[in-house]
Amino acid sequence: MTWMIRRDILIIRVLIVVVMAFSEIQTCFSQQINRGSFPKGFVFGTASSAFQYEGAVKEDGRGASVWDTFSHSSGKIVDFSNADVAVDQYHRYNEDIQLMKDMGMDAYRFSISWSRIYPNGTGDLNQAGVDHYNNLINALLAKGIVPYVTLYHWDLPQALADRYNGWLSPQIIKDFAVFGETCFQKFGDRVKHWITFNEPHTFAIQGYDVGLQAPGRCSILLRLFCRAGNSATEPYIVAHNTLLSHAAVADIYRSKYKPKQHGSVGIAFDVMWYEPASNSTDDIEATQRAQDFQFGWFIEPLIFGDYPSSMRSRVGSRLPMFSKTEAALLKGSLDFVGINHYTTYYAQENSTNIINVLLNDSLADSGAIALPFKDGKAIGDRVSTLTTTVMSAIENI
Repeated sequence: MTWMIRRDILIIRVLIVVVMAFSEIQTCFSQQINRGSFPKGFVFGTASSAFQYEGAVKEDGRGASVWDTFSHSSGKIVDFSNADVAVDQYHRYNEDIQLMKDMGMDAYRFSISWSRIYPNGTGDLNQAGVDHYNNLINALLAKGIVPYVTLYHWDLPQALADRYNGWLSPQIIKDFAVFGETCFQKFGDRVKHWITFNEPHTFAIQGYDVGLQAPGRCSILLRLFCRAGNSATEPYIVAHNTLLSHAAVADIYRSKYKPKQHGSVGIAFDVMWYEPASNSTDDIEATQRAQDFQFGWFIEPLIFGDYPSSMRSRVGSRLPMFSKTEAALLKGSLDFVGINHYTTYYAQENSTNIINVLLNDSLADSGAIALPFKDGKAIGDRVSTLTTTVMSAIENI
């Protein structure tokens, strides 16, 4: 399905930090690059996530997250490290903000630790956690730096994983809505840019398909790497509940807080690009499916109210359904789209059944194999292709 978005379907502002800049600066690498090399209005900023930066995991009432559990589990982290201290931003945020100011940054994107606000995921509010983020936001604004806040950057409260398996249960939708609304209440008078989820595709796949990230669930390779999980179903359930959680929180913000706070709500996606490994029809079709099972998996429900048709046909009953009410809530629930683009792959038709047997997961369902090399050579720079595709969508808004 094309992603040429019609005005009568959705009005959407697209926030693309890297892609828009590439079209302006890709010819400037041999020259000195300065602010004038970037489009007017380009926001220069830095970004972090709570678990990776804050540390202080047992201070001021913070509860454990699934990443605390995962990083302390034997065999999960290659160098046996954890984030108990990380870069200690919890204590050193004023130093970090001064560094941002010295660098000329316009904005800082950070995430709020759910388990620092609600140590048990729900229930009693941890005022010390609220105070910390109030202090952080106020310190940023005092230096002229605009806060961009992510509500969820993969650090689910461990209490919710223990209680009902977290994102695998529809209960998470209600609990995330409470957390999100609390953040709007406590910080929304100063925060005008909200990102509900950072890269939901990544934590659905890495956490529930291949098991390489928290909570480390999978069933691939005959359960060689995971003690629990079902790679054929759980990624789809997690993604489904994530999308509905976003829609619920976006609806709360728009109906109750946006009229007074005048902010915006979006999601940041990891968006890979795919090029056919050959000119064959099979590889060309595999390329489209690769896009459908990556970006389309999340963006199409948010625009059209349902998953891509290729996913419906290939995944079948394992792919959850949206009710009419849910579809209506999903459609147009974005004020902007954040795109994190890391790399591009060749896509090739999966012509054998080996991958299906070994994996039996959402990756195998696409029937596409992603390859970083062809004939021993890397795919190379194709920035303009992604830029043109995304910009064509913007022009049709």
